[in-house]
Amino acid sequence: MNEWLDKYLKALNLTDSMNQAEGFCRLGYTEEEWRAIDVFVSIAEDIGLKVRRDEAGNAIARWESENSSPAVATGSHVDTVKGGGGYDGVAGVLCGLAAVKKLKEEGFEPASPIEVICFASEESSRFGVSTIGSKAMSGLLNKSEVEDVTDEDGITIRQAVEGMGLSWEAIEKAERPESALKSFIELHIEQGTRIEDAGADFGAVTAVACPIRLKVIINGQMGHTGTAPMGKRKDAFVAAAPLVSFISETALSLSASNAVPIVATASTFELKPNAMNVIPGTVGLGVDIRSVEDSLKKEMEELIREKCLQLSESFGVKIEVKTLVHNPSVQLDEAVMRKLQQSGETLGYKALVLESGAGHDVMNMAAKWPSGLLFIPCKNGLSHHPEEFASIEDLRMGTEIIAQYLKNETSI
Repeated sequence: MNEWLDKYLKALNLTDSMNQAEGFCRLGYTEEEWRAIDVFVSIAEDIGLKVRRDEAGNAIARWESENSSPAVATGSHVDTVKGGGGYDGVAGVLCGLAAVKKLKEEGFEPASPIEVICFASEESSRFGVSTIGSKAMSGLLNKSEVEDVTDEDGITIRQAVEGMGLSWEAIEKAERPESALKSFIELHIEQGTRIEDAGADFGAVTAVACPIRLKVIINGQMGHTGTAPMGKRKDAFVAAAPLVSFISETALSLSASNAVPIVATASTFELKPNAMNVIPGTVGLGVDIRSVEDSLKKEMEELIREKCLQLSESFGVKIEVKTLVHNPSVQLDEAVMRKLQQSGETLGYKALVLESGAGHDVMNMAAKWPSGLLFIPCKNGLSHHPEEFASIEDLRMGTEIIAQYLKNETSI
């Protein structure tokens, strides 16, 4: 199994070596992503699965059974961020296929169908819009809202989808009825260190933290850096500086005083006119706030707004806070989570029950079907980075846990 996992990990990443100094780049709805999905299709067919591509470009590999009951599904994606690693997404697809291979080699006959799904365009790296394929499958894709969103080359989502031979007008036909699936699980690298820090082997996830995203716009007054007196300036950059540290320190304090963690990041920064001899007149600051406890996110937002009022008065600038995104966090199915936990523990692995700070395809699937998320460790918690790494042993563990779960859920 280890050799098989290593071989097809590389195949799905379209490489002969996982050591890529510049990382991988397979953006959503590009030829590179399509080539990786073609590899998925080839592997699935080689292990005896029947594959179809839906109207959103998702690939669904199915192990039929004599019973036409709803399928038990697993899966993830193969697209990446720019310069990303080769495990984010690919690990879930690889281990899902490996689990089916393992069950077939054991002579297992499922009493209901099993599916391994490779979703299209999970990452937001190209368009700033994430999980397009799983949104379409679960009926959450708002076509009119996203069709004109462009990438950095001015290509719209609609054009990109149609450029891959799909019909934008038909994309909503990718939605599947509730009766199609019994449950869905996704395996993913943790993208953090909580499993390792807890001395556990794998993670069983309770919820996915969806963000509140703010745009803070600070308007001061431009002036000559050499002639404007220090005491009369309205420097937007100076007013913004305390806000950056406030965001980090406040999130740290809230996490320390609550049972559920919260993270907040000043993650984008725009300064105008950005000239060496001009006092900054305008600063735009992007803020990302995440927790599975929605009330904590809201508290953090309100504290930021209060801080902005204080800074406005202190520095004589005008500050506007816009809410760009306010998505409620997704609670995953507790019964599925417990089954994943028990599947791993039955095999002798130690589980950590935790939350996910990052979004995944499972959060869309959970809107329609009982869904769960399984984490395996990744080295130093590093992800969206060329040095992202998960060991073959941990990929094998993930394979075994998925196989055990599928066996339990589809046994007669």
